[in-house]
Amino acid sequence: MDTGGGAPDAPGEDAARPEAPTPDLLETLRELGDGGKASWQAGRDAAKALRLLVAADISLARSAFGRTLAFSGIAIALGGSAWLLLMGAVVAGVHLALGGSWLWALLGTGVLSLVLAALAGWAAMRYFEHTRLKATRRQLARLGIGELSKLMPAPDSGASAQAVSERVAEDEAVAAGEVKHEGVEITPP
Repeated sequence: MDTGGGAPDAPGEDAARPEAPTPDLLETLRELGDGGKASWQAGRDAAKALRLLVAADISLARSAFGRTLAFSGIAIALGGSAWLLLMGAVVAGVHLALGGSWLWALLGTGVLSLVLAALAGWAAMRYFEHTRLKATRRQLARLGIGELSKLMPAPDSGASAQAVSERVAEDEAVAAGEVKHEGVEITPP
């Protein structure tokens, strides 16, 4: 006799006999297990991809750092030789009364060395940009890590992190008055 409380008529009758899980419950548990395995594999794949990205970015930075050192060495050598040649031009200027042809030769060589030193310094600064690990910083920002994380799109969005970071850098440069909005590329900090 059921009193409305949902208790069985005979005490212990249903308690002693455990109910077998329904096929729907077993299928649901199997799907849940498969979903967990798939999530674990996706996490492993994402971690592997991030590790490969970091390794490639560090390799690029290492190569760029070597080139930076090489071009810095060239800039220092040419700058030093330009200084010596300009000092030689001053010495030759003292001897101007002897004909003056040395002065123009030494001045021309000194100016050429200064131009080459400036070009090598520019190349060193350009290669040094690769040491900033930009791709890794963008991906870490997409994962919510780092100083740019609040500015990046959500990880599940289709928006490009690079496009967002370039737009943010451009907006900051315009706001700081560093550049007029004329398409001049500014590297984000």
